[in-house]
Amino acid sequence: MSLARSVDRPTGGARYGRMFRGLPPLGTDPHVLMRAGGDGGICDAAAELDLGTGGDDSTEAAGWPFFGQLVAHDTTADRSPITGGVETEALRNARSPKLNLEMLYADGPVGTPYLFDLDDPAKFLLGPDGYDVPRNQQGVALIGDPRNDVHLFSLTLHVALLRAHNRIVDHLRAHGVPEQDVFEKARITLIWHYQWIVVHDFLPRLVGQPLVDDVLANGGRWFAPGPNQAFIPLEFADAAYRYGHGQIRHTYRLVEDGPELPLFPDLVGFGPQPAGRRLDLTQVFDVPGRPAAQRAKRLDGRLAASLIGLPERVTGEVDEAAYKSLAVRDLLRGDTTGLPSGEQVAELLGVPPLVKDTWPDGTPLWFYILKESEQLGDGTRLGPVGGRIVAEVLIGLLRADPVSYLSLEPDWQPVLPAAGPRFDLTDLLIPGGSH
Repeated sequence: MSLARSVDRPTGGARYGRMFRGLPPLGTDPHVLMRAGGDGGICDAAAELDLGTGGDDSTEAAGWPFFGQLVAHDTTADRSPITGGVETEALRNARSPKLNLEMLYADGPVGTPYLFDLDDPAKFLLGPDGYDVPRNQQGVALIGDPRNDVHLFSLTLHVALLRAHNRIVDHLRAHGVPEQDVFEKARITLIWHYQWIVVHDFLPRLVGQPLVDDVLANGGRWFAPGPNQAFIPLEFADAAYRYGHGQIRHTYRLVEDGPELPLFPDLVGFGPQPAGRRLDLTQVFDVPGRPAAQRAKRLDGRLAASLIGLPERVTGEVDEAAYKSLAVRDLLRGDTTGLPSGEQVAELLGVPPLVKDTWPDGTPLWFYILKESEQLGDGTRLGPVGGRIVAEVLIGLLRADPVSYLSLEPDWQPVLPAAGPRFDLTDLLIPGGSH
């Protein structure tokens, strides 16, 4: 389980490093962490909740943590922030710390031709029904990042982005763009819209508009890499950006009036979904003219039962039952990478730390960020510690990328059609409000 080797370790173009270099590691007894994150521990939401009440719903739609998962897959080659999934040598060698949809495009039609339509290589190849990725004869996804096949939600979002690219190709052809330029123009168009969504739709919901405005206007106080000097802070990868685990609902409705299903094991991926199973994205994202979507779970330091007992298809074989818990994995990961306590980071940032209760010697940073959201962000937005880390890193990665929209044309606005007054994620994923 040791992860310390990832510190400042090259991963292709990516490196892992520290955001708060002067802070010492917290160092908590691993057995204490395993009890806290295990079945019946303080991180187990099922221990205290009547699952039928919806009493821990937040105000944001249920799809947003899954979009956040795709952003993590796009920027890191590390274990999945939702499942703890498996890192591969190919990912370690390929992934760069950029928001540039490498998870979709890989090496393009020349380097990864199996991702593209042989008869029309400017477009992605889709599964036979148009709502899956192509698969080999054993059901393994032919996909730019295998982690996006871990469950139905990440797969559906991945396919929606493939379909968005294909629609952009059609749009460019209809407007007379020369065929030799179509693929690259479509790729850049999708990437810039996606980057704009991260800054202007995703981040404001997660950390609040004032913090986004501050980082855009004044830069990062703690994370501001120069051009092509980006790295992934461990405080981000192993703590703050694992907030989304706490937003996973106990159960999900895939279609209107459909049954309620837990994420795991019912909706696990790594193979074709059962015939007829499809996620209507309007059930997890708010779309104008449609009923309100299901809400994400409130951030409160507790995880749904399906994450406290992950299936073997996600974890692989484990020698300790506690390792089936994603909460245990998160807590141990922060410990083995030597992260400081949440209180130490708060003091460094100049914000009043939360009152210590469960962790008298200091709170693991990941758990602290979840509790900070519960107490200061109404369980919907990250607090000052978590929000500062996430906002500075995602905006900092965009500014360090010399070909991002934020570097080349920071006042750029989306050019694709919008259903409302401003372009947002649903305009990209669910054009016209359909699924």
